[in-house]
Amino acid sequence: MKKFMLFIGGLVALLILLANLGPMVLLALSVWLLYICFKKFISTDSTAAKVGWVILGLIVVSITFSNIYAVLGVAAAYALYLIYKNWNTPEASVVHEIKEEDDPFTNFEKQWAELNK
Repeated sequence: MKKFMLFIGGLVALLILLANLGPMVLLALSVWLLYICFKKFISTDSTAAKVGWVILGLIVVSITFSNIYAVLGVAAAYALYLIYKNWNTPEASVVHEIKEEDDPFTNFEKQWAELNK
């Protein structure tokens, strides 16, 4: 049952990833362009050039915000990674520990059994 649920989850995550592949590429491109605009803004000395880079940066920010739902594709890629990582884990990895009980009646039973030997 675990493998079936992982398969269904992986299939859904793959479909979401494929549906958001184009916006993910545009998001990465716009973040890269925004980085370039910021670097050029910092390196220039002219006020007119700084204003130009700010205007271009605002245009790129609007492109970035229009593709913000591509974060769903990134989340789907991360979900696929987790599903791939958990695919070969055992079904039931239950660990049973034997603990000494502090129940006075259980301890009395043990001590009485030791005295009667």
